[in-house]
Amino acid sequence: MLLNDYLVVLMFLTFICFLFTGFPVAWALGGTGVLFAVVGYLADQFLGTTTGLNFTVLGMAVNRIYKIMDNWVLVAIPMFILMGLLLDKSGIAEKMMKAMQEAFGKLSGGLAITVALIGIVLAASTGIVGASVTLLALLTLPAMLRQGYTKPIATGIVAASGTLGILIPPSIMLVIMADQLALSVGDLFMGAVIPGLILGVLYIVFIIVLGLIKPQTMPLDPERKAFQLGRILWEVFKSVLPAGSLILAVLGSIFAGICTPTEASGVGVLGACVLALINKQLNLGVIKGVLKGTFNTTAYIMAIFIGATIFALVLRSLGGDEFITKVLNGIPFGPYGKICTILGFVFFLGFFLDWIEITLIVLPLLAPVIKTLGVEIDGYGVISEPALVWFVLLIAVCLQTSFLTPPVGFSLFYLQGVCPPEVKLTDIYRGVVPFIILQLIGLVLTLLYPQLVLWLPAKAYGY
Repeated sequence: MLLNDYLVVLMFLTFICFLFTGFPVAWALGGTGVLFAVVGYLADQFLGTTTGLNFTVLGMAVNRIYKIMDNWVLVAIPMFILMGLLLDKSGIAEKMMKAMQEAFGKLSGGLAITVALIGIVLAASTGIVGASVTLLALLTLPAMLRQGYTKPIATGIVAASGTLGILIPPSIMLVIMADQLALSVGDLFMGAVIPGLILGVLYIVFIIVLGLIKPQTMPLDPERKAFQLGRILWEVFKSVLPAGSLILAVLGSIFAGICTPTEASGVGVLGACVLALINKQLNLGVIKGVLKGTFNTTAYIMAIFIGATIFALVLRSLGGDEFITKVLNGIPFGPYGKICTILGFVFFLGFFLDWIEITLIVLPLLAPVIKTLGVEIDGYGVISEPALVWFVLLIAVCLQTSFLTPPVGFSLFYLQGVCPPEVKLTDIYRGVVPFIILQLIGLVLTLLYPQLVLWLPAKAYGY
């Protein structure tokens, strides 16, 4: 191995060590980049090597950071965050829960099915995992435990349903992925719809089957009301209509070509404000709270952007992309075997890293390899780089599992923070295991059938 190859490996290991010390991720990324710029410079000065690193690399990083701030695509991030937080305060989810719970009241696991369905609706209208998991837990977890649900089942369905927001558009993760790889945000949004819905359906099928096999784990509500089909359908329709209208306004305007994703994010904020106003939930306190939450979350993401920019630039100056390409091309498998290896690597990283670090650092290094594998995917003649769009959505589905996998699964910690005292972290860990398996099944289906990703974008473009 060349010295640069050793430095690339050592750079990754140093970053991971910084993470375990408790340093903030942004500082760990940026600090590691600066440290290895110095290491490369000193090696060239005193060892006579040519690592390609000097302090001009850090000057280039400053220029790239300015370009981040000038990127209009990234404007969608704070807007979608603001939209999700406003919708969280609007009271819509509570109404949906009451109506849907009554609709599925005579089915074992009916409340769990309600959680999954509300998770899908929230995912398509907020895209904020933390808000979705917390809201679902506060609304449904006490009711499920009171009804006799086992703790692992109750916590597992809440955590899994809340994570759908990172995949089903409008997803902040997909916005960042599109920006990093110069892909169309609209392509990724449309491509993620069917895989996201498949995961939701898998959750519901699992609940139904478990309710039939082990009804004692999800007993019926003893105080359920008499079933009146017409009234219940009307209540469900009324409760879903506001969120459905917001979804149509945001995603419909993108898919119809009326708005760019950035413009649609503004439409979403306006729609969320109107819904909160209609429900009499919009006041000065709420406005202050959502603005503060938007500021904090956006600052967190942008700080990682800055740190990742420094890290990635130094890594590439060391030849990190060539090193990754060389390692992957050396794997003795065919194209699909190499893709499976990449997905396994990303799944493993998800146990220790957040999706933001993986998206900003690892994905840009892995994506060029896909272009050299010769994988032929039908883009229907209208989708540019269909293999790359498909691969990015595979990574997105794989990264969704990182919210549920310990020790740093963020959904687990969001959930633990609002659980009743009798629910232990071990209950949550046991509860998410079947849903991680279901997510991996969804990943396999997306891998085997690329048109699950590409069909909808192709239809939207008039194929």
